[in-house]
Parts: sequence; C-alpha cells; structure tokens
Amino acid sequence: MGEKEWYLEYEIQKNRPGLLGDISSLLGMMKINIVTINGVDEGRRGLLMIAKDDDQIERLESIIHTMDTIKLIKLREPKLRDRLAVRHGRYIQRDADDKKTFRFVRDELGLLVDFMAELFKQEGHKLIGIRGMPRVGKTESIVAASVCASKRWLFLSSTLLKQTIRNQLIEDEYNENNLFILDGIVSTKRGNERHLQLVREIMRLSAVKIVEHPDIFVQNTEYTLEDFDYIIELRNESEEEITYDLVEKSNIFAGSEDFDF
Repeated sequence: MGEKEWYLEYEIQKNRPGLLGDISSLLGMMKINIVTINGVDEGRRGLLMIAKDDDQIERLESIIHTMDTIKLIKLREPKLRDRLAVRHGRYIQRDADDKKTFRFVRDELGLLVDFMAELFKQEGHKLIGIRGMPRVGKTESIVAASVCASKRWLFLSSTLLKQTIRNQLIEDEYNENNLFILDGIVSTKRGNERHLQLVREIMRLSAVKIVEHPDIFVQNTEYTLEDFDYIIELRNESEEEITYDLVEKSNIFAGSEDFDF
C-alpha cells in the first residue's frame, strides 16, 4: 500500500511545556511524517500527516487513547474543512441542522475565498448559493476565488459595477470550465424571458454556478434549495440578520444601465 495522507485532531487535556514536542516525537518514532500542524480551535490542534500503511494509524490511535494529556477528536482521511482549518488556524462554521450551509463573517474573507476556490477547482456540475447583505463582499469574494482557482468568470446578472442582465452568450462562453455568476434578485425581478431561458441553459451545463440571494431565486423559479450543493452565508458580524427587504431594494435599484446582449 502506498503513502496516504491523514488528518489528526486532538484536544489538550493537560497543557504543559514540551507537549507538542512529545506528539512530534511519537509520530517520528512511528515513521509518520508531519506535513502541517496548527491550532484549529481553542485548546485543539490539527495535523496533516503521511503514513505508509493503515497499521501505523491503528497503532497511533491505540497509543493516543492511553495518553491522559490529550484527547483524540478526529483521525481520518482529510476533508476539505480539515485542510482549510490547518491552513488558516480555524474551522469553517457549519450549520448543525443543514450540513450544506457554511457560515462566514467579514473578517474571514481569506478563509471564504480559499474555501470557494477549492470548490471551484472541482470538475463537473456544482450549484452554490451565497446569502448576505449588500456590500458585505459576496461578489468580490466570488471573483477573488475564481482568480485563485484559475477560472474564467462570467456574469449572467450582477450589480457589481452597474446592473448587468445578459440575454445570450457567444459560442465560446458556453464552456464548462467557466464559472457562471448570477444575482437571484436581478435575474428574477428584472430579467425577461430571454434572460431566464439563458439561465436555464446554463443550469444544465456541467459547470460551477454561483447564485447570490438563492432564497429569492428559488421563490421565483422552478428551482429549489434542494438543488444547491452548498449554501454560503456571509455576514458583517456573526449575529447579523440577513433581511431580504433591504437586499431586494438595494439590488433592484442599484446601477442605472443594463447590458442586454
């Protein structure tokens, strides 16, 4: 069996000088190589490591269970959230009831961009919704993540600079490697039938689609929230309420020009 990457997360039960050195030494004696280590929560550390076989990991788990200084939290093949937690030193907040909903605040824009970039790099169909109040950084984060993922982005509808509503694309824009962005309020409140038909065509593409204000989008189209693979919520602060009365007014009347082509 070849080398495989693993994620280890433990909670410190008795903090003392040299504890991290002890863990590193234990892994070294077991010939398990540490790739990255970081704090991922208060009192918790996460490690990405490489082991040559599963027996090493089974022995490591047995040894950790005998230690009174740390408590094993996770030992598994790393998921995207694990990798980002080690990279950024914090976990992405996930809704306890709806596992496909992820929450961010404005001071976590770096983590959000990194998270979306990893999603954008994945091949095939992916429908992502992003909720948030006006000027919180939704569109800018999407564009930044597109750049990080080396993806070309196309706006079907937007209010980033001026109100944009597209009714058709040119031939090379129907590319499954492109990233398609639309504003759910602008598309459903201002888009004509030609625009909505374009949206349906893009939804059938095996590509990544991002919908700002997905709740308004599903209220006025045949799509449902069940069709979305991920829902992202972005707030100025964790207790902020996302209210759509203000959001709708801001989007419908933002900008004075339409691009209909």
